[in-house]
This record gives sequence, structure tokens and C-alpha cells, in this order.
Amino acid sequence: MGTATTILLATAGLIILFGVIWRLASRRQSLPCPVWLRWLVELDNPFTKTNRAAFIVEHFNLQPGMTALDAGCGPGRLAIPIAQKVGDQGRVVAMDIQEGMLARVRAKAEASGLLNIDFLHAGLGENKIGKHRFDRAVLVTVLGEIPDQRGALKELFESLKPGSMLSVTEVIFDPHFQTRSTVTELAETAGFKELAFFGNRIAYVLNFEKPIDG
Repeated sequence: MGTATTILLATAGLIILFGVIWRLASRRQSLPCPVWLRWLVELDNPFTKTNRAAFIVEHFNLQPGMTALDAGCGPGRLAIPIAQKVGDQGRVVAMDIQEGMLARVRAKAEASGLLNIDFLHAGLGENKIGKHRFDRAVLVTVLGEIPDQRGALKELFESLKPGSMLSVTEVIFDPHFQTRSTVTELAETAGFKELAFFGNRIAYVLNFEKPIDG
């Protein structure tokens, strides 16, 4: 057995093990990924490509100068490449309810020389993200952790400029996995229109648009 295969199998074993622990811990309530498990969130899953940071960013039509929200940013797996993509003239708001996660994003931003990231210690539903502010917003394996999902989607809808996009990523390995039909129903109820679907029923990216007249 080669070294690469051994590493892959070991990584898969760790993902499965900690995924089970997290899932069991979340049975009574929807718990966000604990800070001590942030390294697991930072890994690009070797079994799926649609939840990889590069894939999400590539299919998000980001442009230099845009303002983007990474809601439930965790350790910054998406916030950092998004900040690099929108450039010095753009802004990214890295939002999370755990200060430990935001601290990790700050460290990564500093190491990368990025000065275009703002940090928001808050959760969706607290009405702290403003209205008609963002060109793009991402929810990567976060929706299932939010108690008031309908309220969260409505808040995201209001925070986006008309014609802007929301990208939702879900993967079955996450303890709070949401099906495509659930995400679509929630998003369309909030006012979004589906733009594109990538992946399959167990790992996917769904992109939505806020209509121009929204």
C-alpha cells in the first residue's frame, strides 16, 4: 500500500470518526462544529468535490470589487479564497458565533496579507448583517445548525442587493445535512430563485439569485 493511499485512508477514518462523535453530540440540539474540531472543517473532503473551497469559489461568479458574506465561516476555508478573489477593492465579512473560529480566520488573513476581511461575531437571526449590502453570500454546511432557518434565509435575502447570489453547500458527512428539496423550499419561500445545481443528492452546491425586483 502506497504512502498516498495510507494517508487518504487515515484521513477518511478520522473524518468518519469525528463525524460520528459530532453527530452524536448534536442529537439533542444543533451544535456548530466545536473550535477544537476546526482542523476537520479545514480539510477538503477526499470523497466529494462539490464541497471543496476551490469548486465553490469557481462556480460562484465572483468579481473583483464585490462585497461577500461568509455566514458561519468557521476557520475561514471559504472566507480566505473569496477575499483573494474579490481583491483589495472588495470586502468579505467573515461571520461566526464562535470567537475561536474568527480568531483562526484572523490568523490566516494575517498570514496571507489580506486586509479586506471584516469579522462579525454573530449568528444569523440576530439582524446584524444589514440590508442590501452584499453581492454574494455563502452558507457552507451551516444551514442545519440554525434554529430558525426560515428567518435566516429571509435575513440573507434582505442583506443581498437585487440580482445578487446566495450559494448553499451541503454534504452528507455533515451531522446537520439538509436535503436539496429542503434547501430549495426554504430559499424559494424567502424569495430566491434557483440558478444552478452542482453535484448529487448527497453532496451538492445550490446557487440562488435574488431577483432584480426583489
